[in-house]
Amino acid sequence: MIYYDWYGLFSIFIPVYVFLLLPILASLGGDSTHFLERASKVQWGLMIAVFCVSHVPALLTLDISGYEGRNLLLIAYLVIVVQMSDVLQYVCGKLFGKRKIAPKLSPSKTVEGFVGGILLATLIGCALWWITPFTVWESLLIALMINLLGFAGGIVMSAIKRDRGVKDWGHMIEGHGGMLDRLDSVCFAAPIFFHLVRYGWT
Repeated sequence: MIYYDWYGLFSIFIPVYVFLLLPILASLGGDSTHFLERASKVQWGLMIAVFCVSHVPALLTLDISGYEGRNLLLIAYLVIVVQMSDVLQYVCGKLFGKRKIAPKLSPSKTVEGFVGGILLATLIGCALWWITPFTVWESLLIALMINLLGFAGGIVMSAIKRDRGVKDWGHMIEGHGGMLDRLDSVCFAAPIFFHLVRYGWT
């Protein structure tokens, strides 16, 4: 739908129409046991694994004047900045971390790690302005925004894992869990990044 420039329909298809359809189909099964829990699990999974993630390849469809043929660099910018934020938060937390942000959800996340990682990754995003259609200051602000959203995504996904009693979202990457464990922050940063670029530069 995004490819054919039907973004308006895409933006409500999953959050509204599909979210209405799923509980309808579930209710027709006649089983009301844990109905709300089952429906919400499917809806939340669809939101993260389909709707949010799909904003990453959707960046390729944007028509940005003077930036034709380089949209792949937008994906590179998003992934590099957000992933560097994760890494630098971990490193800063290990080196300077004392005060934990959410010890029950993610014991490794600290205030010092958060501040240091966000600031350093934001500076990296600023330094990468030349691969984007943004100015230096625009790149700085956008990097800060997606890093904050990425951090929020990591916290939310940690809360879900704790609720489900699992440590990782799979074993695809040896020692690092599944692919979603690496991209949980990107899942939350991608929609806001896409919307900023779409409505600010197209």
